[in-house]
Order: sequence, then C-alpha cells, then structure tokens
Amino acid sequence: MTTPDPQSPAPQPPGPKSRDRIYRSPMGLVGGVLLLALAAWLGTDAIIAGEGRTPWLALAVLLLVVPLVVAFTIRPAVFAGEDRLRVRNPFRVIVLPWGEVASLRSGYTNEVVAKSGTKYQLWAIPVSLRSRKRAARKEARREAEQSGRGGRRGGVRGLGTGGGGLGGGSAVPDGPVRAESDQIIHDLRQMLEAREKAKTAQGEVTVRWAYEIVGPAVVGAVLLGVLLAVG
Repeated sequence: MTTPDPQSPAPQPPGPKSRDRIYRSPMGLVGGVLLLALAAWLGTDAIIAGEGRTPWLALAVLLLVVPLVVAFTIRPAVFAGEDRLRVRNPFRVIVLPWGEVASLRSGYTNEVVAKSGTKYQLWAIPVSLRSRKRAARKEARREAEQSGRGGRRGGVRGLGTGGGGLGGGSAVPDGPVRAESDQIIHDLRQMLEAREKAKTAQGEVTVRWAYEIVGPAVVGAVLLGVLLAVG
C-alpha cells in the first residue's frame, strides 16, 4: 500500500467554466416591453369595463398577441459558451456544439450553418444596413487618416527633424471598424475557430420547440376563432 508524499501538491479541482456570452437586441427588448404594457392596458380595460362578448374577445386577443410579442421581441437570444452555441429563436431553441458548426454567415440576416447544411437564423442579432454604412464611412475615414499620417511622417523625416510619431494626434483604433452585429459575428467566428476541435465541444445538434409560446398562442387563436364564428 502506497502512502501519499506529504510534500507533493494536492490535486486541484478543475476550474469553473466561463459564463456564456449573451447577445440580445436592445431595441427588441425596449419595443417588446412597450408593446406588452400597451396590450396589458388596453386588454385589462376591455376585460373590466367591457360588456357582452367584449371581455372574452379581449381575453382571446391577449392570449394570442402576448405570446407572439414575447416571441419576436423579448425571447430571442444567443448564448455562446465554451462548448456550444445556443440559439433561442421565437419558436425554437437550437443547441449546436461548436464541433457541429460549419460557419457563421452575415448578409441581410445573420445565420449559423450546421455541418449537415441546415441553416438557423440568429433572430437576436438583427442586421442594420444603416449601421453598416455608418461603419463603412468610419473605416474609410480611419484608412484616410492612417495614410495621411504616414505621408506627413515621411515628410518630417525628409526635413531631417527626426523620426518617431507625431505628438498631439488622435489615436487611431486598431482593426477595422465594423457594425455592431458584424462585430458580434466576428467574435463568434473567433470562438468557433478556438473551440471547434475541443473534445467537450462535440455532439449532436438538438432542436426543441417552444411550447410555452406556441401553446397559449394556439389557445388564443382557437378561442378567438370560436367567438367570431359564433357571432
């Protein structure tokens, strides 16, 4: 029977995993909260003060509208962890281990492509063409400033006043200027490159329907249809 060496260091437990990065649309959250507040105000007033079928119609509309508002504004989110990418879209939750992610595309919409060829849209990271144009203008100014500084620096050396940077100028940011959504996709691509071959980042893609959203919306739609049909 072997005895442990008192001078040998005790085995250390594995360090905790870093928390997931969460990406959501701030404008979607704000818009969703405002729409829910408006729906609650109008619906509650109709249910309390309405007469005849009005309270039932208001209840049916609320059951239909509230889940849809939540689904398209508050619910969408992207969770990027060390081992997987979890995409929470309006009606589905897609979990993709990094080893099963083929690419992340950014066009008119942002989407993740699994190695099976299936594409999943990233609802939580909407594309803003206006932001892209603004970022392109900033990038053009940055490049022009860098080239102008290079020319001025060369002229100063020609006069024999010594090399070195020019003092008093504004700092030029490193790397290209990107729109916010494009920067997020760039960060996700870096995580994919770093983690796609890790043993803990392998597995199967899973898709789960959001019955907590679909169920109430279907009930509200059926109830509304029955009330309208009965007249």
